[in-house]
Amino acid sequence: MSLADQVLSGDIRAAARMMRDIDDNRPHAVEELKRLYPHTGKAYIIGITGPPGAGKSTLVDQLTASFRKKGKKVGVVAVDPTSPFTGGAILGDRIRMNRHASDEGVFIRSLATRGALGGLSRSTSDVALVMDALGMEVVIIETVGVGQDEVDIVKTAHTTCVVMVPGLGDDIQAIKAGILEIGDVFVVNKADRDGADRTARELTTMLEMRNAPEGSWNPQVLKTEAQRGAGMDELAGEILAHRDFLFTSGLIANFVRERNQRHFVDILRDGLYRHAMAFMERDGMLERIVDGMGDNTIDPYSAAEDVIARMTGGAAEP
Repeated sequence: MSLADQVLSGDIRAAARMMRDIDDNRPHAVEELKRLYPHTGKAYIIGITGPPGAGKSTLVDQLTASFRKKGKKVGVVAVDPTSPFTGGAILGDRIRMNRHASDEGVFIRSLATRGALGGLSRSTSDVALVMDALGMEVVIIETVGVGQDEVDIVKTAHTTCVVMVPGLGDDIQAIKAGILEIGDVFVVNKADRDGADRTARELTTMLEMRNAPEGSWNPQVLKTEAQRGAGMDELAGEILAHRDFLFTSGLIANFVRERNQRHFVDILRDGLYRHAMAFMERDGMLERIVDGMGDNTIDPYSAAEDVIARMTGGAAEP
């Protein structure tokens, strides 16, 4: 049996090997993904994003428990900061979810960002596909928590939950970060802290001030205490309500189409980049371009145009 066939049969170890190969960018992993792809598209993907210290990992742990109580099989993709020494994930998120390690209905995978911006690893979408093919009904993706620029999750997840906590400082941080546009559910975690009611009230007010199109989803602001498990069933219920809205309104079709286009373009971009680098390295072209830039005999704009033209059957070598 191929690795893909083993994953489709429910083999957890095969899925773990395949995710490792995907993250390590091994060539044969692409062939396995080709076999898996026709069997995907069933899992519901939930994104959890927010600033560092918001309690995202603890919230994911409790949310996983809530979905398990509903009988759902849950996959978790925890995107961790990259270790400056090994290049791997620091694994802090997985440590917080350790109680699910013996549950066969839960699969947890940590990924390192490896320099990728936007809060996700480059392999996140493909790893989520493997979990989908493995039979995980819900896949929760926790972003790294880098702050205001991690909006990639909204392009991947059906439902995006933005987690905030009281006392982060700036009262209009949510507006500055643009999170009002990416969140489907807003969570004020650590609601036992002073200022939780105020934070929830301000988020609600800002959401009410949006000029949302008629008939669009109306995001709610929920308060949770993930450390104690308070408010988690309500959060799971709100996520499922958003899922129902997407399907009953027909918006799910547009979302899936746009996500598929972005996924394809990302794969195409990475493939073209690798092809271009291999093309230039064959006869030292890259070095000649860089040397020419150093003494101003070559400008990078013309050089890039010439490389593209040569790759597609055109111009003279710079």
